[in-house]
Amino acid sequence: MPLLDRGLFWLSLVLGPCASLGSAVWGNNTKDALNVLLIIVDDLRLSLGCYGDKLIKSPNIDQLASHSLLFQNAFAQQAVCAPSRVSFLTGRRPDTTRLYDFNSYWRVQAGNFSTIPQYFKENGYVTMSVGKVFHPGISSNHSDDSPYSWSVPPYHPSSEKYENTKTCRGPDGELHANLICPVDMADIPEGTLPDKQSTKQAIRLLEKMKTSASPFFLAVGYHKPHIPFRYPKEFQKLYPLENITLAPDPQVPAGLPPVAYNPWMDIRLREDIQDLNLSVPYGPIPVDFQRKIRQSYFASVSYLDTQVGHLLSALDDFHLANSTIVAFTSDHGWSLGEHGEWAKYSNFDVATHVPLMFYVPRRTALLPEAGKKLFPYIDPFDPASELMEPGQQVVDLVELVSLFPTLTGLAGLHVPPRCPIPSFHVELCREGQSLLKHFRFQDLEEDLTLHDNPHESIAYSQYPRPADYPQWNSDKPSLKDIKVMGYSIRTIDYRYTVWVGFNPHEFLANFSDVHAGELYFVDSDPFQDHNMYNDSQGGDLQSLIPWVVPTTKGV
Repeated sequence: MPLLDRGLFWLSLVLGPCASLGSAVWGNNTKDALNVLLIIVDDLRLSLGCYGDKLIKSPNIDQLASHSLLFQNAFAQQAVCAPSRVSFLTGRRPDTTRLYDFNSYWRVQAGNFSTIPQYFKENGYVTMSVGKVFHPGISSNHSDDSPYSWSVPPYHPSSEKYENTKTCRGPDGELHANLICPVDMADIPEGTLPDKQSTKQAIRLLEKMKTSASPFFLAVGYHKPHIPFRYPKEFQKLYPLENITLAPDPQVPAGLPPVAYNPWMDIRLREDIQDLNLSVPYGPIPVDFQRKIRQSYFASVSYLDTQVGHLLSALDDFHLANSTIVAFTSDHGWSLGEHGEWAKYSNFDVATHVPLMFYVPRRTALLPEAGKKLFPYIDPFDPASELMEPGQQVVDLVELVSLFPTLTGLAGLHVPPRCPIPSFHVELCREGQSLLKHFRFQDLEEDLTLHDNPHESIAYSQYPRPADYPQWNSDKPSLKDIKVMGYSIRTIDYRYTVWVGFNPHEFLANFSDVHAGELYFVDSDPFQDHNMYNDSQGGDLQSLIPWVVPTTKGV
């Protein structure tokens, strides 16, 4: 049986049993249960029109934002793929999942914690995974956490295996494993790309579910704009090189502690970067090549936008837009030369600040008139396409660990309780705050900016290092090599980070062993280039960390 059809076959087997489960949860109101479409993007920073980037062409995501509640200040808990995904899909912070690298499974290493899709599955939903949702490998038990999380086997595009192979045709006519990889679709293996395959499979599943008596939870994980920047070459035309500017702060800040710097070693492994003969660890990449990297990142975002557009348009086609919650986010951001850095692997805003929006039928948008679509596909190449403003907005700082209680609450399920400290023995609880208070019953025709007191909101991130100075494994240290942990507090006014000693064998942070600190004031230093730690009352701020960051210290 072809791989593409196997998931649909399994789906047909589970729809009957799941229908009875749905009735148990929703009683006589099964038809009123809201479905959930969770869209997870890989390495997407706030390079979107709806977040104020005037260069980026992202009309379909902007259209979603125009019908959504958009969070302006959402932050990931660790700026690397596997730890971030496990964190927000379990609703637990990295110090609870005990995953800081790619090399362990939280159910074995930390505790048998429930996941968002698992909870929906246990409450009568048909749960389905397409593309990169959990990070593949050990961190999801080589199974995308099956069978716990999913009703049917997760789907992975067959063309994923070519992502890091030599499929980029260079000026010499040969194929290379490059960072920058615009492709001719007719010239690549299978004639397709992973995100295209994922979109088609997700649409097939939506079509299958349109007549189901059971509600569904569908998670779709897109690869782009993750490196390599492998995308249909026509998207480069949206971003002429002469229009591409450099990062506003392309130099390594003078006051940046060496432990805070990420040397972007995975970028350096690409053939086209190796040809530049850069010095390690501080580069820099030549200006002309910086523009090419930024061009390809932006082109990858627009290519991603087309896939999101086709997926959302299918919700309309199958008459699901008025019964499906859509949540859109990224696992973390990505540096494009800011602070002399590339990729993620840091606590800076550019690496931890992520898009986050929720479309909720009848709450965040007015339903369209009969015969009209809420999410018509918009061609980013169409010069007539207009920049759409986001709908309602929230300026409070929020965290990705809030996804669990928020999605369950929006779907009408019982919101799991807050976790005790410690919570390793508790299977079902969540460490993030629910965001339901922001979904207020207002006149949805008004363009409102909702907040309580943003000065009271706070977000936490962390990042591990193997040493106080950049080295070959600084970006992705294995657990056994972690010697320092950087805990970061982000408020509306400042970002404060303290780098402290860490024992990887006992998962203990030693807050009396301070290696370095950072303090940036947002109003006067929005790009976080001027470290004021040594000029401040660092000790007073440092006293906050052990009490507010949920670590295993002392428990």
